Amino acid sequence: MDSGLDWHYARAALEWQLELGADEAIGETAVDRFAVEVELQAARAAAAVTQAPAGGGAMPPPRIEEGPDPVAVAQMAAAGAATLDDLREAMAAFEHCELRRGARNLVFSDGVAPARVMIVGEAPGRDEDLQGKPFVGRAGQLLDRMLGAIGLSRAEGVYITNVLPWRPPQNRDPRPDEIAMLTPFLERHIALVAPEVLVVMGNISCDALLGKRGITRLRGKWTEAQGLPALPMFHPAYLLRQPQMKREAWADLLELKAKLRAKA
Repeated sequence: MDSGLDWHYARAALEWQLELGADEAIGETAVDRFAVEVELQAARAAAAVTQAPAGGGAMPPPRIEEGPDPVAVAQMAAAGAATLDDLREAMAAFEHCELRRGARNLVFSDGVAPARVMIVGEAPGRDEDLQGKPFVGRAGQLLDRMLGAIGLSRAEGVYITNVLPWRPPQNRDPRPDEIAMLTPFLERHIALVAPEVLVVMGNISCDALLGKRGITRLRGKWTEAQGLPALPMFHPAYLLRQPQMKREAWADLLELKAKLRAKA
């Protein structure tokens, strides 16, 4: 039904309501859910009678049209990226992740490449979505202070990205299928930056790169991801919620500093 509203105006109005925290649509009149269910069951029964084979017997299963595998499409697109600019373009053109439709910007990266340290975060938040850069909100400010404490910065020797380039609605956790279809881009991202070490921040990042979760158990212990030394750490957003864990984060930063010194 045509409402008469301009599409762009309607989308802007919806985005404004989402920013205000509206997360549920409520109609002007009440809906009798029980009556709707009865009508649906009657419609299904009528359709079954109409579509039944003339000679009786069981109905053939419905044909399901399968589209391309999003993971396979992502693998092909990522493999064809020879540079970081190519990779950004490939991710922007990837149409199989619904997150891109609700996000304002593709959040690709920040920092310098090549870099000694590559930090992999989880997903953009509101500030990142608005600015198109990872770690620019309060968590990003804390990350900058953490890096500065061991002589690192985005301007020299550090490159930052996320598992997901688009903000999930209401900052929800990414679904397994979303992580799976975007991981090929992350793996190619790491290969193009070619860091000396990876810092894997948060459970979502550990899931994508290490195939496991449990950051409290994993943090501070060197492992390997994509053929590189990898150090799981608490996400700065978690540290803002749990400031008593900053002591553990400081110990992890010293581990990172010692690894870089040993590789120098």
